[in-house]
Amino acid sequence: MLKKSLSLVFALILSFAAFDFDLPTASAIPPGTPSKSAAQSQLDSLTVKTESSMTGYSRDKFPHWIGQGNGCDTRQLVLQRDADYYSGDCPVTSGKWYSYFDGVIVYSPSDLDIDHIVPLAEAWRSGAGSWSTDKREDFANDLSGPHLIAVTASSNRSKGDQDPSTWQPPRSGARCGYAKWWINTKYSWDLSLQASEKSALQSMLNSCYY
Repeated sequence: MLKKSLSLVFALILSFAAFDFDLPTASAIPPGTPSKSAAQSQLDSLTVKTESSMTGYSRDKFPHWIGQGNGCDTRQLVLQRDADYYSGDCPVTSGKWYSYFDGVIVYSPSDLDIDHIVPLAEAWRSGAGSWSTDKREDFANDLSGPHLIAVTASSNRSKGDQDPSTWQPPRSGARCGYAKWWINTKYSWDLSLQASEKSALQSMLNSCYY
């Protein structure tokens, strides 16, 4: 009887922990998410400086959703990767997605945007303005790390080109992962950050338990 009671208590503790910490689902997490300690090390190594101007910026200078072979472009591959399940190849015609930023379940790809964790305009202000077009194309289509994620169009458009000092995911449980992805992207692409941005990222990272 005691053994059964202890088992029940343990199960309840695990259940509460999962609820309290808002455990992310596997399909919602982009590849290459760093650990908390790795993200901290990356954040500490980033250059803090005032952002450059937007002079000369255009989204066209970051060619995106390029062909990736077999009739698929970058957007379609992210839709496939992030889906719980999907129908259609390229294009994906339907499926089920969990929008990590706001916790919304989506069934139509037309309701999804592929978010650049570090927006293209933010990248421009942080160093990408001096890159070649080929390098900007690589950045805009980077599938090797946690730089692209399928989320609701409404959450992506509310974010715009803001950094974490002025915009964070509305779902509080998403902020740890978001901070890690932002830090990792800036680290991987040698982009700078502002003091206010670093402070916001540090606060978000401090909330991480994984």
